[in-house]
Amino acid sequence: MNVEVTPLPGIGVRKDFSLKGVRRRVGVVDHKDGTMDLIFTTEADPDTTVQIPLSGNEARVLANLLGAPQLVAQLREEHRDIEGVNTRTLPVLQGSPYDSRTLGETEMRTRTSVSIVAVMRAGQVHPSPGPDFVFTAGDLLIAVGTASGLDAAAELLADG
Repeated sequence: MNVEVTPLPGIGVRKDFSLKGVRRRVGVVDHKDGTMDLIFTTEADPDTTVQIPLSGNEARVLANLLGAPQLVAQLREEHRDIEGVNTRTLPVLQGSPYDSRTLGETEMRTRTSVSIVAVMRAGQVHPSPGPDFVFTAGDLLIAVGTASGLDAAAELLADG
């Protein structure tokens, strides 16, 4: 798939690609001031671009939503023959008692028997986070454990 990168003088850079099977494009405009717009062309008029401004937090969450499922699918495939091993994404939501706190402070492994194998943040994977890794609202934790352990971990992140 080819991503077209188009400099926008005085504005920033447009990065987009064609969707397979339809006459549409989707991408982002990365502004010089650090803001970002999600962009797409309409099906009725491929020359018309719709722009949706995203806050920094919204851009990070969208990047996580797009990247985390692929990572989880890969881990699930690798664990599919191991009875009782499950992989799930767990969000760190705004207002979580662990927003701006470390993985070690959650005592996740001790309290739930769940291992955090990676953290998705702003579309970037942070593999094997250590106990000093600081969570931020919008992070998606890639967790491995039993179904009941993963349920407990989700509750722990939400309620403490």
